[in-house]
Amino acid sequence: MVIVAEEPAQLDRLDSALWEYRPETFLAHGRAQGAHASRQPLLLSHVCEAPNGAKVVALADGQWRAEAEAFERILLFFDEAGRENARAIWRTFDQREDVEREFRDLDAPKDTEA
Repeated sequence: MVIVAEEPAQLDRLDSALWEYRPETFLAHGRAQGAHASRQPLLLSHVCEAPNGAKVVALADGQWRAEAEAFERILLFFDEAGRENARAIWRTFDQREDVEREFRDLDAPKDTEA
């Protein structure tokens, strides 16, 4: 996977979270511009390219990039401020039969069954 964000500070926060969030769930990762980028299963980058051969890209900053269409799966993350932009992106794929769209609201209450 490649995680893309334009702002270096956002990439730094993601990098820290991947190192420190929960040691038992650590994910090996690196920067796309790093010396061993091609060997990393997860790359943090400011460009939408996959030196590691990734098939999945996560657009962590909510900004669409046409280069993302080269990947098999695209994840677009956005917050409330980016909701209208995400809706516009969603609508651009309305007529595309080669695209399967799915929306998940991570803030929605979890469906729990007894």
